[in-house]
Amino acid sequence: MERANDSSLMGFILLGFSDHPRLEAAVFVFVLFFYLLTLVGNFAIIILSYLDPLLHTPMYFFLSNLSLLDVCFTTSLAPQTLVNLRGPEKTITYGGCVVQLYISLALGSTECILLAVMALDRYIAVCKPLHYVTIMNPRLCQQLASVSWLSGLANSLIHATFTLQLPLCGNHRLDHFICEVPALLKLACVDTTVNELVLFVVSVLFLLIPPALILISYGFISQAVLKIKSVEARHKACSTCSSHLTVVIIFYGTIIYMYLQPRNSYTQDQGKFISLFCTMVTPTLNPIIYTLRNKDMKVALKTLLSKKLYSLQA
Repeated sequence: MERANDSSLMGFILLGFSDHPRLEAAVFVFVLFFYLLTLVGNFAIIILSYLDPLLHTPMYFFLSNLSLLDVCFTTSLAPQTLVNLRGPEKTITYGGCVVQLYISLALGSTECILLAVMALDRYIAVCKPLHYVTIMNPRLCQQLASVSWLSGLANSLIHATFTLQLPLCGNHRLDHFICEVPALLKLACVDTTVNELVLFVVSVLFLLIPPALILISYGFISQAVLKIKSVEARHKACSTCSSHLTVVIIFYGTIIYMYLQPRNSYTQDQGKFISLFCTMVTPTLNPIIYTLRNKDMKVALKTLLSKKLYSLQA
């Protein structure tokens, strides 16, 4: 009841970078730049994958899901962050914080599973090429994508609800620029040992098991690539897999660094900058990595642009 009487009426004050007022303008430009870049890059992948028949394959189907996920994830955080960075009030309503927490948790968890699914797709493509089309049929791809989204949603419903039940006893100053579980746990006026244990278990399930499966997949992929005699075929296999592997390393590297190491190993400001990189920069890197390192995507982009230029000239 104390939570309902206080936080639900007053909302939360997001302290963010208010301790460094001169830094806020630079952070505003940083967030705005990467948010726009995220929208442009990821929508480009979604549009290209839809319009180009050559990209109607399982790999680009999952990549489109990843791009849609990144757009939604960044949109759930960036607009509110921009408002708070430029406005005198650093507030978010209780309902807004709840929505932000549920959505960001669901989408972040979904990406953990989706990257593992993409590794499975690459494993079958490289290790079982003759059966790839049969195994990775449209129905299975849709089922795997659905499992990714539903598992993220389930984690969010359980984890966020469990966190929001904690009494805050009037504490409403969040020392962060977004509503996230660790920051909310610090506001609780009761023992949060159980919640921290749940956070650790969830972190293991979503941040350790999927990357472990990805590493195992790439172990088999590496063995299969070494057996390929054709230099061109080997280069193509390495090209498609290296893009995904680069995204995996960047995504899991920052997330694991942020959630699985002891809190006292870095300062609160360092944690904010790590979170800023993870929430704003990482979604931008995905389309850059896939478009610059992927020949099919570059060809599709050039074809689409040439058609647009031709239609304008005509």
